[in-house]
Amino acid sequence: MAKILIAEDEDSLRRFVARALEMDGHEIVQAGDGADAVDHLQADRFDLLLSDIRMPVMDGIELATQSTKIAPDMPILLMTGYAEQRERAEPLMRIVVDVVDKPFSLPQIRQAVAEALAAQAA
Repeated sequence: MAKILIAEDEDSLRRFVARALEMDGHEIVQAGDGADAVDHLQADRFDLLLSDIRMPVMDGIELATQSTKIAPDMPILLMTGYAEQRERAEPLMRIVVDVVDKPFSLPQIRQAVAEALAAQAA
């Protein structure tokens, strides 16, 4: 399966998503903010970046921009609970596979990840 980096500052949500994706057989690495995620991206290769848009230290928009410099072929899936944050991601849609609205269910996030990985494989 895929190696996925999850960048989310809310611990409980990050762990929830990680467990769900691990149930699908994916290897998960967790980061509490964008800067931590950049460190992981520089140290290892990932098949997908799943990131919240709104985070302290470095937000998901900046993380997506930085990640394309480090891993230009890696798909990016963003999450947000704020409509204005979704609008901020619009200019990145050439590098972002999709933006998932919070709150989401386990089946919804699992499906979004599966679709992002399938799009990369195609």
